[in-house]
Amino acid sequence: MNTTAAPEASASTGLNWSPTLSVGDARMDETHEEFVTMLTQLLATPQSEQLPLYRQFVEHTVAHFAQEERWMLATGFTADNCHASHHATILETLHAVIPHYEKEDPEIITRLAEALVEWFPQHTASMDAGLALHLKEVGFDTRTETLADPEKVRPATMSGCGSVSCS
Repeated sequence: MNTTAAPEASASTGLNWSPTLSVGDARMDETHEEFVTMLTQLLATPQSEQLPLYRQFVEHTVAHFAQEERWMLATGFTADNCHASHHATILETLHAVIPHYEKEDPEIITRLAEALVEWFPQHTASMDAGLALHLKEVGFDTRTETLADPEKVRPATMSGCGSVSCS
């Protein structure tokens, strides 16, 4: 993970993908880059036209979080670990936005997207980077979703945020 400079971010214009957001796992980084791109596109879209793109962003984020949680479970995390709990909170918020937007609050998608621009780099640098390190340490291949040596993983023993040291 490169930590030489902070990613370029502006709550109102979005977040630019940069090496500082990389966690060192190609598949996770690809998913994160898609998230960043969609988030920035959302902020560049006029509020009156955001809902269809926002729905796609929510679908992407559901799949993104499910992917990471699948990896956590496959490598020894309990289902109710704190990383997954953070995901659940974000998803609950994402789903709550649509009814507010439809009830004449056209600014709510922009406000949430701006908040996510602030949240994402911190989440990535802590929880996702820790998860990527853990996956590497146990020999989990995120492309094939397989363990090189299943003996390295104890089933459902970790409840931390992303790495064994956080348990």
